[in-house]
Amino acid sequence: MAPAEHVRNLAALAAAAVVLALLPNHLSLYLRSFLLFLMMSVVLALSWNIISGFTGYTSFGHVAFYGIGAYACAILVADYGWPWPATLVVGAATAAAVGAAIGYPVLRLRGPYFAIAMLGTAEGTRVVATVWDGLTHGGLGISLPSAETSIPTYHAMLALMVVTVVVAYAVGHSRLGIRLTAIREDEVAAEALGIDTTRYKLAAFTLSAVFPAVAGGIQAYKVLYIDPPSVFFVQITIAMALMAMLGGKGTVIGPILGAVILYTAQELTWVNFPTAHLIAYGLFIVLVARFMPRGLVGFAIDRGWLRKGMVR
Repeated sequence: MAPAEHVRNLAALAAAAVVLALLPNHLSLYLRSFLLFLMMSVVLALSWNIISGFTGYTSFGHVAFYGIGAYACAILVADYGWPWPATLVVGAATAAAVGAAIGYPVLRLRGPYFAIAMLGTAEGTRVVATVWDGLTHGGLGISLPSAETSIPTYHAMLALMVVTVVVAYAVGHSRLGIRLTAIREDEVAAEALGIDTTRYKLAAFTLSAVFPAVAGGIQAYKVLYIDPPSVFFVQITIAMALMAMLGGKGTVIGPILGAVILYTAQELTWVNFPTAHLIAYGLFIVLVARFMPRGLVGFAIDRGWLRKGMVR
């Protein structure tokens, strides 16, 4: 991709960020919250895409890092009186350390074995949070001090989304991204070419753990209460995967489009079909999987609407 195209893409991101930064004071609380969760969906989809889209290791356990970040924020704010922005740094560092620790053994597994191992990791983390009363308050959860959080958490999530997009874009257009793609296409061949696949997989996995943790910390401060079932809910990981696959995993723009469309569709079906929104939501996913198996980006490329190099 030419340097001019990089400048154009980053300028478009900056313009969108400026518009979003100016919106919250002019929106109702509902619309402000809608945009916050929409931006969080973009963060989660892109972070999942780093390990599962670029590298090809499908994770069903990324919610573990989201929950770690949420608990880091809640514990430090509620029990130790920390300022909440500082807790996001601790949550990110903790998630990175946990990601590196569990990534080294589980990334030796492939295909469904890796997916199941990550699912077990997420469930194991939820159980630890439930039984470790002294630290996590167990099943009672943690209540944070009451405060007006809609504006600061909105801007924090916006900043996180911008950083996540920039990092994902940098990975997708770097030597790291090329090596991760090589691992996805044929790991044995990549090893034969001299690529240290373990090191690159671990780097991608650790990086992909950081952003959900920060998102979880922001979300905890937004809702002011967390418990293990709410922040270690496996549906959060499923939503990450569906958003990335809807837009087109392995690209940068794909997970962004998928997150915007799928979260908006979920919200609209919930509002308009409160008694059957899960059926409508599920039907939407089935139709997309049937007619656009490579996601929106793949569908557009197949029909010549986009060049493959435009969406990396």
